Amino acid sequence: MSDSEPDKRRRRGIYLLPNLFTTGSLFAGFYAIVMTMGDRFEEAAIAMFIAMVLDGADGRIARLTNTQSAFGAEYDSLADVVAFGVAPGLTAYHWALSGLGKLGWLAAFFFTAATALRLARFNTQLGSADKRYFQGLPCPAAAALVAGFVWLATAYGFSGEEVAALAMPITLLGGILMVSNARYYSFKTLDLKGRVPFISILSVVLVIILISSNPPLVLFGAALGYAASGPVITLVEIRRRRARRRFGGSDGRHTGPKQGLGPK
Repeated sequence: MSDSEPDKRRRRGIYLLPNLFTTGSLFAGFYAIVMTMGDRFEEAAIAMFIAMVLDGADGRIARLTNTQSAFGAEYDSLADVVAFGVAPGLTAYHWALSGLGKLGWLAAFFFTAATALRLARFNTQLGSADKRYFQGLPCPAAAALVAGFVWLATAYGFSGEEVAALAMPITLLGGILMVSNARYYSFKTLDLKGRVPFISILSVVLVIILISSNPPLVLFGAALGYAASGPVITLVEIRRRRARRRFGGSDGRHTGPKQGLGPK
């Protein structure tokens, strides 16, 4: 047996730490489905937010510890379909959309299918996309839009039937934005290993206090604001691009390379 054979066997293993967080995200998504089946919609929404925290942690930990792997990427995508596609779609349907008949379950299915399509497109663009931006609303943020609305309405005593007219467009909006070409800031350029000013730590404390003051209202508001930021960023980039073209065409000079809206 050559020395290279044991090395090959070792390489076939998987990294435990990031995949533990992915498993936790998958568990939270499945738990949200179980809570939905028991008509415990507030617990289902909270479980989906826990899944989002764990999903964000696994990627960060993998990058910080240099434990990225093809297995981890595929496992993360499969877990995301459950936690951020099936779970919010099913919760929205059982909570509010079931009373709308066929339109209700079609809207829930559209959200779930959009999640799978969003993830498939993301995986095929890993090597070419601009890491500063996501193309389309990330599926955890879309799930936060639906789960946040469910949590907020439930916390203020509204039933799903009473707000079905709002639940339908919010569910459809989340699905549409996921498969759109709108650009969303990815926050991947944040340096978590370097030194930061003292004000940064203070800002984190203030954010925690703000969320703790009214979790459903703050989290839904943050999800809604982030969802709206994509179309705004895209429109601003389009206007800048057109301005550069007008300026370059007016005197025959170009100020530099033009950057398109699509991934590089």
